[in-house]
Amino acid sequence: MDELTAAGITDPRLRASYTECKRLNSLHGKTYYLATLLLPKEKRPFVHALYGFARYADEIVDDLNSTLTDEEKATALISWGDQVLRDLRAGSSQDPIAAALVDTAMKFDIPIAYFEAFLHSMKMDLTVTEYQTYQDLYEYVYGSAAVIGLQMVHVLGTVSPSSLNEAKIAAEKLGVAFQLANFIRDVGEDLDRGRVYLPVSEFVAHGVTRSMLEDKVLTPAIRNALKEQILRVRKLQEESDSGIKLLTPGSRECILAASELYCGIVDEVEKIDYEVFNKRAKTSSWRRLKVAGPAYMRAKFKK
Repeated sequence: MDELTAAGITDPRLRASYTECKRLNSLHGKTYYLATLLLPKEKRPFVHALYGFARYADEIVDDLNSTLTDEEKATALISWGDQVLRDLRAGSSQDPIAAALVDTAMKFDIPIAYFEAFLHSMKMDLTVTEYQTYQDLYEYVYGSAAVIGLQMVHVLGTVSPSSLNEAKIAAEKLGVAFQLANFIRDVGEDLDRGRVYLPVSEFVAHGVTRSMLEDKVLTPAIRNALKEQILRVRKLQEESDSGIKLLTPGSRECILAASELYCGIVDEVEKIDYEVFNKRAKTSSWRRLKVAGPAYMRAKFKK
């Protein structure tokens, strides 16, 4: 039985929307997509819908091949985002991406506030080029990453209703850890977009200015600043571990694998000796297989 049928999705229009979201996931989110395969079939389409929505909005903002100006991107994002929010309130959508998202949100009672926060962060990308403190940055990462984890908890489910809030606290931390790991890996790429996501004040504390980052020359001071950021990723990951145990058994292996592979990005940064300006730290196919293979067998046993 295919995933859509297993999930009870029979409407042709909705099936097409879920299929497009899955295509975006498989094309752009290889690690995320791999982890999704560890879920029961009937859960996967809904996770694809969440990813498809986030990826589509992100592409409006950050597609380097786009010929749109920042003003045109803002107009496109606001227009599409506002329509999605109206569709969420109405309970249905004709949009080829949002149709699956709205269906998922309705099925799992996902708060609209999470999608509002996500779109708010995407709009910030069009105007904000740096964050002075971690508290300043948290406004952005809450919407860009934490709410993704919060949405996922609704879809994946918890062992009991009383576990929901604790699972959400952990999911928020893990989502932020994923995002920070990406920021550490992508320092050079983000500079090309005119942005510095990691807290400026924390780099200044190590004697690192924005202009030093823009020179794209690794120095001992920059290396030490990156080490501090990596410690935060690992702390957030560790603090989220207990929450994974609160998810339904069939969902745990997916999140455990995602945690190891996404947060494992910082391991790869260390392996390239923090050369984030000239090299791209990425998880090897061997490590993905090493994590996903055993996890897949455990997930099959738990279903």
